[in-house]
Order: sequence, then structure tokens, then C-alpha cells
Amino acid sequence: MGTSYVENWPGEKSILGPKLMMNMKEHAKQFNTQFISENIVQVDFSQRPFTLITDSKTELKAHSVIIATGAVPNRLGCPGEDMYWGSGVTTCAVCDGAFYPDKQVMVVGGGDTAMEDASFLKKFTKKITIVQILDKLTASHAMQQRVINDPDITILYNSTLDEIQGNGKHVTSATILDKTTNKITTVPVDGIFIAIGLKPNTTPFKDHLVLNPGGYIKVTDNTKTSVEGVFAAGDVFDYRYRQAVTSAGSGCMAALDAERYLANLNLV
Repeated sequence: MGTSYVENWPGEKSILGPKLMMNMKEHAKQFNTQFISENIVQVDFSQRPFTLITDSKTELKAHSVIIATGAVPNRLGCPGEDMYWGSGVTTCAVCDGAFYPDKQVMVVGGGDTAMEDASFLKKFTKKITIVQILDKLTASHAMQQRVINDPDITILYNSTLDEIQGNGKHVTSATILDKTTNKITTVPVDGIFIAIGLKPNTTPFKDHLVLNPGGYIKVTDNTKTSVEGVFAAGDVFDYRYRQAVTSAGSGCMAALDAERYLANLNLV
């Protein structure tokens, strides 16, 4: 819902993220799907049927559960970030890089994701700046060398993105703070890609399912969690691909697995 245009969705040359979401909801309505617009805050997977409790104290019972709560990108928290989110500020170079041909772009971060983003953006522009808070990159050696040796990529070490400016509709510049000298510089920029990690939305499940060290749900056999009858789909377990189309694919797999599980219980 926070994405602008999606251009890698099958059958759509370009579609706004919110429009795609509404299309999906309307599609699901055709199968008499029931929608409850509440947040799950507590679960009990120790007894069957499973119990799920929402933030308004609604108690739901289910013989099978598919968790597709996704992950949220870590944000900088600087002025202008919220205002221009989706209007020049994004976290997905693969999704949005094509919108910046020959434009000034900035990548914030020093890990593998930031290096991958910078390398990917080279397909569209040669005006790339990386802003890294530390005095060195934290990405793997191979990823670092790919970027450090590229004359089209400038790296600002010991620096933070202090503020994002725009014209009310789109990003136009960014203020960079040099932590070593305390010097503040405003640079023109058309797109800002924040690559400082993601946080999976797994808080309600952390004491009930096995998670990996990054907090993502650990799955086996594609979608199966550590509790039989509970399945996972999308970015809540996938920290590699993180695309709408791959999440939809894993959602299909989880649905098929849940259906088979219920059939074995003679519930469908």
C-alpha cells in the first residue's frame, strides 16, 4: 500500500500498489471471503482449533492458519522521510530503479542490500551516492569491491541523511551530515533508496513458532512452520526475494498446503 507503481506484476505494464491491493481484495470477494480489519496481537497454537485474538479482543478459532504479515523496512526517522515516502523515498531498487533514468540517486546503508541496490541502479543511472554511517562498509568483501571500484558510485563515510527536502510532490534534495566534521551539505537528489534492513512482523508469534536469528519465521518444505497446520507466505519468512509476485506465489503454495492439511483432517 506504500508503493507507487509496480512494474513487475504479470499482466500489468504498470499499476499503482494501492490499486493492485484493491484488485486483489475484489478478487477474493468473489469467493465469499470474510474480511476482518483488525490486527492479531496474540495467538495460541498449543491447542486445536487454534486461537487468535485481535487488538479489539475479537477471538477467532481456526483449524489452519496462514501467516502473511510481511516485513516492514527500517526507517531513518529524519524530517521529510514520511512526507516523501513513495514520492522519491523508497526501499526497493528493483521495484523503483527504472523510474530514475540518468537521475541523481542516493542509497543509504552499507550492507549487502545497499551494495546490491547501488549495483542494480547502475542499469539506469551513473549518478549514485552511498551514504554510510560508519567509517567502512559492512557488506561482504566481494560486494564491497564491486562498489568501491566503480567510478560512477560515490561513497560518503561517517555520514547520515539528516533531512529530505522536496517540492511538495517529489524529492529534490537531501541534507547530509558529516559526523566527523559536523559539516552539513545539501545535495540535489531525485530518488533515495533506504537499505538499512527490514523487520519481519512476527511479534505475536515469537513464543509460538521457531524463528531464525533475524526474526523471520523458519519454514520447511516451502511453507510449513514449526507447528503443524500453521503455514507462512511472503516476506514474513522470505528475506531474499521480497517481491510482490514471489509473495503471491508463496501464498498460493501455502493455500494449497493448508487445503491438503485440512483435507487430511476431513475438514474440507
